This record gives sequence, structure tokens and C-alpha cells, in this order.
Amino acid sequence: MAKSRSSFVCQSCGAVSSRWSGKCEACGDWNTIAEEVAEAATPKGLGAKSKGRALELVDLQGRDHALLPRMMTGINEFDRVTGGGLVPGSALLIGGDPGIGKSTLLLQVVCALGRGKARCIYVSGEEAVDQVRLRASRLGLADARVDLASATNVRDIAATMESENVSLVVVDSIQTMYIDTVDSAPGTVTQVRTASQELIRIAKKRNIAIIFVGHVTKEGQIAGPRVLEHMVDTVLYFEGDRSHQFRILRAVKNRFGPTDEIGVFEMANEGLVEVENPSALFLAQRQSDVAGSAVLAALEGTRPVLVEVQALVAPSTFGTPRRAVIGYDTGRLSMILAVLEARCGVQMGMSDVYLNIAGGIRIAEPAADLAVAAAILSAFNGSPLPADTVFFGEIGLAGEIRQVSQPDVRLKEAAKLGFRRAWMPARKKNRKDAKADALAVTEIDRLQTLIDQTIDRQAIRAVQG
Repeated sequence: MAKSRSSFVCQSCGAVSSRWSGKCEACGDWNTIAEEVAEAATPKGLGAKSKGRALELVDLQGRDHALLPRMMTGINEFDRVTGGGLVPGSALLIGGDPGIGKSTLLLQVVCALGRGKARCIYVSGEEAVDQVRLRASRLGLADARVDLASATNVRDIAATMESENVSLVVVDSIQTMYIDTVDSAPGTVTQVRTASQELIRIAKKRNIAIIFVGHVTKEGQIAGPRVLEHMVDTVLYFEGDRSHQFRILRAVKNRFGPTDEIGVFEMANEGLVEVENPSALFLAQRQSDVAGSAVLAALEGTRPVLVEVQALVAPSTFGTPRRAVIGYDTGRLSMILAVLEARCGVQMGMSDVYLNIAGGIRIAEPAADLAVAAAILSAFNGSPLPADTVFFGEIGLAGEIRQVSQPDVRLKEAAKLGFRRAWMPARKKNRKDAKADALAVTEIDRLQTLIDQTIDRQAIRAVQG
């Protein structure tokens, strides 16, 4: 009889060690190593008696196998992020902060499919069936044909998937599932990896789309080993600030569609409501006569989004000035401030700088540099920027303005919302689009040009003096 052996596994990265330690040597996290017991197995090679079975080969064109159509949920924002609907046999992982609305969104998805011809099963490992029914009744979804179950044993879920004709299975959440042959607690690295692997195997065998809900850590990453994100086909993050009603569904991995695509929802009494025009929603409460406000023409996946960048520059009361940022990268803000000081002569070493992306959205693309610099300069100078102007462009360390992707798409979105002017990087002569230039475009190649044409240098000297 094989003896069980103990190993110590990091719950953050999955690294295995022979003894416990306070810090994981692989990822550097503290207090993440836990003891797990596994059955010892005798390694066996591929001998003459262990012959395999020949694989069933198909051609690339798929002449012998018809492609299954995608399952459209009817929720356009969800279908946009997934690349046009759910692919049969695919595995999708969605993560987000507790209470952000993951279960609400997935309940709306299964009910939307259940009202059609698809049969869906919602398996909850954290709530009872009556609790899920109560939420569906509150959202007005009680009439949808959806099968519910409260279970945590993967063996029972796998048997149901094998015996029933199902199109979609939702597992909420994967951290609560366990396999009885693995001697470790639910949520550990071994349980999460083994449970998800077994469910994905059956889903691909039976052409069942499966959606996992994943817990996240305090840093916002999906809890457990990163191998789980490698195993699934699509990884979605549900983001948002509790103080705002907006929710952002962001794709960070998608084997069947574009990555970095976003869907915008608004949390209401009837659940999550789609936002068809997020630019108008993010700019609804913007005040045009306030210094330190600039409009950024951002690009999230294939969708252009206009957001407001707010900046505030105040004299520092301490020896070290503060740099407070919400919705933007702190390191990139420090780089922009260094370029303004070293290349443009704008001294901000003794000033506190506060930066905020209004609306609760997070911007990570470098095209936001020019709008951030314009908002900071406007706040430092005390003069508002033109209300009908948008900004986008990447700033280099030499003070140059670099080109960004799809400028014509950004310009068309700005023109559609009534903006008349735009500041952007210089384009090549043969790449200009006359239709996109419905507004007056100012193309610059140096950050100094923005300061000379929009900012009063004498006022800056007076502030610095």
C-alpha cells in the first residue's frame, strides 16, 4: 500500500517545498505556505505493456466536423467581452472583489440563455438554492428555465455533466469545490488545480461551456496558482469602485476573441444594466470651467472611451511632497512629473500632486500621458483648459510625443460627442483620414509645444516664484 506523504505548497504561486517557511522563495509572499497531503505513486515509464491508443486526427479545415455556433446571451456588453458569445466546450474564469456583482452578472447570463433554447445549470458552493432563487426573484428573473444546485463535490458535478444534456454550467466558486480523493482542504492549490482540470476535461468532451467564479486576493489577483488562468480559455475581471455605480468587465485573456476588451455596466435595483455609451456617462458630471480637468480619448480593446482626468496641485506642507493617484499608474505619473521638470522647466518638487480618473475606471494605456500632463499643467497654472478639447498621446523621457494606436477611432468618438478640437501626436502624411478630422486637430511632437500654446508661462513663473 502506498504511503501518504506531506508537502508544503505556496497558496499564491503553487511552488512546492519540502519544509515549511514563513516566506515563499519562488514568489516572495509571506505566510502563504500550507501543508498538503498527497498519496505517493510509483512512477511508471512507457514500457512495452503500456501501449497507448492512437489519437483521432482531424484536418484543420474541419470538413468532417461541423463547428458549433456561439451561444449569444443577448447581453451585448457580455457578448462583446467574450468575443461574440460563449463557445461550446470553452472554460471561462471570472474574478472580482467580494460583493462587486459577479454572481449577479452570471445569474443574469444563465437566465438570458435559459429563456432561449439552451439548458443551463447554476451550481453554487457558497449559497443555498433558496438564496439563489431569492436573488433571481429580486432581479425579475424567476421565470427563466434554469436548473439550480448547491454542491461542492466535484464527483457529483461531473456525474451530472456526463448524464444531462447541458449547454452551460456555472460553478460559483471554484475555491469551494473539492475532490474526495485529494486529502487537502477546499481552496488549496492542489484542490483548485485538480477540480478545475476534471471539470474542464468533461466540458470539452461534452461541448459544454463552463464558467468558474474565482476569489481574488487583496492585491486584486485571482486567488490560487496562476496555473488556473493558464488552464481556462478566457479570463475576465469584474472591476469597480463601491462608491460608484459603474462596473467594468475586462478581458485579460481570450482564446476566442480580442483581449483588453471591456464591457460597462451600471448597478441598479434590477441588477446590472448595460451602458451603451460609456463616454457620455463618464463625462455627465464634468465641470468645464475648473482648472485641472482634461478629457482623455482612451481606447479599451476595440472601444473608444472618453474619460475625465482630474488633477490638483497644492503646496506641500511636509518635507516630502505627496503623489496620490486613483485609476492611474503611480510610476507613470512620477515619470511625467520628471519630464515636466527636467525637459520643460516646470518645477513641481515642492508641490503635492493629486490625480484622479473620474468615474471609477482605471486607465493603463500610455496614450493617457498627454491628457495627464495637460491636467497637471492646468492645475499648476490655475487656468481651465478648453472644454471642447480632447487629448491623447504618449510622452517619452526626452519630452517627445509618441504615436498611439488607432487615432482615427478616438477622433471619431470625440466628434460624435460634440468635441471640436483635439491635441494628439503628429501622424504620417499618408495615414490621415479626412472623415476623422471633423474636428480641428493640433498635432505636436514635443511636450514643450503644449506648454507654449496652452499655458501661460508668466503665470507659471509667478507660481514658482
